Amino acid sequence: MVSLSVLAQVRALLAGVPIGGGAPVAVMGALNVSPESFYAGSVPANLEALVATALTMVEAGASIIDVGARSTAPYRAADITTDEERGRLGRAVEALAAKLPVPVSADTARATVAETALEAGARIVNDVSGLADPAMGRIVQSHGAGVILMAHPDVAPSPRPDPDPVGAVRASLSAALERARRADIADEHVVLDPGIGFFRNEGVPWHEWDVRVLAGLARLCDLGRPLAVGVSRKSFIGALTGRTNPADRLAGSLAATALAVVNGAALIRTHDVADTKDAVAVAESVARARRP
Repeated sequence: MVSLSVLAQVRALLAGVPIGGGAPVAVMGALNVSPESFYAGSVPANLEALVATALTMVEAGASIIDVGARSTAPYRAADITTDEERGRLGRAVEALAAKLPVPVSADTARATVAETALEAGARIVNDVSGLADPAMGRIVQSHGAGVILMAHPDVAPSPRPDPDPVGAVRASLSAALERARRADIADEHVVLDPGIGFFRNEGVPWHEWDVRVLAGLARLCDLGRPLAVGVSRKSFIGALTGRTNPADRLAGSLAATALAVVNGAALIRTHDVADTKDAVAVAESVARARRP
């Protein structure tokens, strides 16, 4: 069994925010300017409300604010154009970067959108595709940005080398990390995300897949990078609890968050910063007690 103490020693710096390596578990507040997002509660009505909500998240303890302009839910019915995403995200990042005392992260898998966001003031790119866009690595590196690379089934090695969920996620993350290294992005600026909620057609019920990945996070430590985990109000929680409305999934989200921290997560992405900070504080104390 992999020691959690090894994972705890791995450190990154995302726009100056220490992730892992003995630093407190960081919390990233999640906001959207995409009306089609799965959780309407994450979408403020306008830019003024976006900034106000972000400032409330920072006051509650968020170290990073992550903003997305395009739904990445794997079950979304429709998509938006690159130009529309660029316009939405550029305006949102510019408004946030001008007001926030913490770094802004741009949640996008499109390189041209990331470039617009970085030029508007973002300092981190949260890429759910793990640098699948060939230009993304160069853009991140040229701006000196931090990057969160997620495992994604659409860009996982094929044929899938391991039927085990953790093994498959590990292979996808390893490939993403190699893409980052080829783009000369320093390992210190890279955090990995196991892609909870995105692997839905793997021959295993998606909620079982996600549970097994959460349980096996420590097995990803040999990749040598800290782990970011986003479970907030996701569909696997609905499947496990019978809560079909994302608005009713806070309790399940906090339970999953606590388990992620105990199993080695160093960064938590959430829609509910204040409640999540409390769950993280308790889970972190338990995690420290388990380590040598």
